[in-house]
Amino acid sequence: MELFAGIPVADLPQALEWYERLLAKPPDMRPNDIEAVWKLTDHAWIYVVEDRERAGRALVTIMVDDLDDRLAVLADRGIVAGPVETIAESTRTTVILDPDQNRLQFGQAG
Repeated sequence: MELFAGIPVADLPQALEWYERLLAKPPDMRPNDIEAVWKLTDHAWIYVVEDRERAGRALVTIMVDDLDDRLAVLADRGIVAGPVETIAESTRTTVILDPDQNRLQFGQAG
């Protein structure tokens, strides 16, 4: 099974710069002029697609092994996260908004 999570954006060049900072690398593939794709794991990918009508409506959750470390690295890259919250008594999460206000939640299971 493969997962492709789509994130619609209004301005692809602006989004490319931001997602390259978020993910610390350029896209793994550019299938066409309006899409960029990053491989997160062997079976999980995210793609950014220029779609002005749907821009800003994505909800994506990415689970990491060390949330504090990930947030420190992102802060060094100029990406600001919201407050860290604990949900379900053991999972810590935070939300990061891209330039289109797409909601990317990072979490760490406890």
